[in-house]
Amino acid sequence: MNTNESSENYLETILILSKKHPVVRSVDIATELDFKKSSVSVAMKKLRESGHIQVSPEGYITLTESGREIADCIYERHQLISSWLIRLGVTPDVAVADACRMEHVISAESFEAIKRHIK
Repeated sequence: MNTNESSENYLETILILSKKHPVVRSVDIATELDFKKSSVSVAMKKLRESGHIQVSPEGYITLTESGREIADCIYERHQLISSWLIRLGVTPDVAVADACRMEHVISAESFEAIKRHIK
């Protein structure tokens, strides 16, 4: 995965929104993340150029296979780390915020070890 934290967050957000809505547009991403639409447009251009998303003529955003792989990986990390922290007694708000940061920096090896330990 050669993406940065910002790209990973965008891909994860597209994945989450695609589970809730029939189509995902830049404005939906901007609303979800509370970002300016112009910032989201720049990010979508980069993700499109790197082959992680496709944008239809109507402006509907879909993940490509590579984008989906990255989003699934980050989403799994987020879900597992936040639920683990909550079970350890961390308040849900703090657990989710910490998971958001941890999901991008934890190595695959450490994440797999945590996963094995939890299961």
